[in-house]
Amino acid sequence: MRITLTVNDRAYELDVPPRRTLADALREDCGLTGTHLGCEHGVCGACTVLVDGEAVRSCLMFAVQCDGARVRTVEGLDHPLQAAFSAEHALQCGFCTPGFLMLATGALESDPAVFDDPERLRELLTSNLCRCTGYEGIRRACETMRDRIS
Repeated sequence: MRITLTVNDRAYELDVPPRRTLADALREDCGLTGTHLGCEHGVCGACTVLVDGEAVRSCLMFAVQCDGARVRTVEGLDHPLQAAFSAEHALQCGFCTPGFLMLATGALESDPAVFDDPERLRELLTSNLCRCTGYEGIRRACETMRDRIS
């Protein structure tokens, strides 16, 4: 199927099989490998990207569902949140980091109040899996962003 995506402000015209996931299209057809594939069942969140501003698990979405959509991946992210992750040691192996960055960026842009409520922030962050950090650095990085935007 022929689709058009705008990924990180660049237009892509792709010819994809109907069942190709957005994650695979981003990685294989667009050459954007920052979107990581972990579980491929929508559980881990490593593949989180923004589609029309909403955080989605790209392993669960077919590329054809995004025809005409604006997609943002970690490669297109230029956000102070990245520096906060580094400063707060919110990454170790880095495999989950792109998904967390996109999840948190989506929340900051659509509902920054989630960062004001520790319980809502905890709930947001536990939707993605990290096997290395114990989440504390990630939480601190997000709180750093909350303090910068308030």
